[in-house]
Amino acid sequence: MDVRLVTCTPEPEITIALAARTCYSKNPPQTITLDKARKLIRELIRRGHESILEHALFTFRIEGISRVASHQLVRHRLASYAQQSQRYVSLQEADFICPPAIGANPQAEIIFRETVQRCREAYEKLLTLGILREDARYIIPQGTTTNLVFTANARELLHIFRLRLCNRAQWEIRELCLKMLKILQEKAPVIFESAGPPCVDGVCPEGEKSCGQPWTGNGK
Repeated sequence: MDVRLVTCTPEPEITIALAARTCYSKNPPQTITLDKARKLIRELIRRGHESILEHALFTFRIEGISRVASHQLVRHRLASYAQQSQRYVSLQEADFICPPAIGANPQAEIIFRETVQRCREAYEKLLTLGILREDARYIIPQGTTTNLVFTANARELLHIFRLRLCNRAQWEIRELCLKMLKILQEKAPVIFESAGPPCVDGVCPEGEKSCGQPWTGNGK
């Protein structure tokens, strides 16, 4: 899995602070120091005034995640996606993600890899029979890798992290979000300094389904 920040709103914390100041100024403010911007952002987040965070956008290029993980990511609708097409890109040499739990079990791993290979062979045979890629792909497992470009604002990213960094989240989407968070904490440290599941600064909402363990910040 490779996760990279392609572009973002220039000086995202300054942008957010200036947008916030606009709400209370007779004339649109032109400048603000980074220290004052960060102090203001902390106060806005503390008060729950998170709509102002929507003024900062971040675009990631994500490579080598499974379709399982991408299906979970695209459920977050307040974002934009451009994903590798299985209609136009051949899957004859596609890679597959083997979950750690399967890789740790020799018998399970044999079953997994043999099945993947049979699916590859079946896909190729369908193509030789004149079946279009858009139909032949139906036989490909969800574990096949994909690439995508993903854009979201800071508020939506915080929402995604609340859900997907929870210890109960599926391992791959959790790993993806942890990589994004580490990048964002370098780019906009104050916006994302408290990012994580609800247990970071409150009570776990999962009730009887709670893992019972505080989030450590390392995705485990």
